[in-house]
Amino acid sequence: MLNKVVIFGVGLIGGSFARALKKAGAVREIVGVGRSAASMARALELGIIDAIGVSGPAALAAAVGPAPLSLAEALAGADLVLLAAPVAQTEAILAAIAPHLGEGTVVTDAGSTKSDVVAAARRALGDKVAQFVPGHPIAGRETNGPDAAIDHLYIGKKVVLTALPENSDADIERVAAAWRACGAILHRLTAEEHDKVFAAVSHLPHLLAYALVDDIANKPHADLLFQYAASGFRDFTRIAGSSPEMWRDISLANQPALLTELDAYMAQLTTLRAHLAANDGAALERVYANAQHARHQWITAIETAEAPPKD
Repeated sequence: MLNKVVIFGVGLIGGSFARALKKAGAVREIVGVGRSAASMARALELGIIDAIGVSGPAALAAAVGPAPLSLAEALAGADLVLLAAPVAQTEAILAAIAPHLGEGTVVTDAGSTKSDVVAAARRALGDKVAQFVPGHPIAGRETNGPDAAIDHLYIGKKVVLTALPENSDADIERVAAAWRACGAILHRLTAEEHDKVFAAVSHLPHLLAYALVDDIANKPHADLLFQYAASGFRDFTRIAGSSPEMWRDISLANQPALLTELDAYMAQLTTLRAHLAANDGAALERVYANAQHARHQWITAIETAEAPPKD
């Protein structure tokens, strides 16, 4: 049982973490901290959080209603702090909480990149970096905000921890236990391994989906094209409905690994173009068949590993 959890960012990721912990009976109090007064008020109204903490200007404090908690009050006695804000905000948030971070508080994050987050934590936390256990839940939807939060988002989903050499086993286990209470399956990678893997299977697909929708939207006959776009286009581009701010930050934060994967993909497209230009149907079919086989194997493995959401 966690006595107090503080969550920076109570949208889909942070809000779902809060809802899951509450449903599991694994936490007594959750304090939410965020930039938007409206979002914080909505999270409180929905019962996602029990109190609002304020780290921004006085105007925000006034907007969220009577007696919001100061950052020091929000963090006092906290067992766990989750950073579920865009990765570009990580260093600023860590720097803000560092003076108020008690010895018994463990901090983790939900960022989609890890090498930059680790570097930011070392700069912002200094000798308190041992209290920071980097993490990344591999779950999401294309919706945002407190209303998108659901209590079963993490059931059967992977959470990757990229623990630091300075982290104690007890602190790592506290973070892991919280995610297990949400129904997640824990994995371990180094920060470098994490960023290379997710550049290929997450960051590149988002870049491609955004690029395709942007390309169609900028055509003079875009309305006509969208009129006839059906399920294939919808499925391929679903992730282009995700937060542009968040994916801008992720793309820039993981730039070297993402550029490597983008170059490899462009080479693959060049090869496919050559097959198409040469009317080489056999070569195209070989690529398509290999991709189909690989996807079927992946889907089978995912369906075996992931439990369905529980009522």
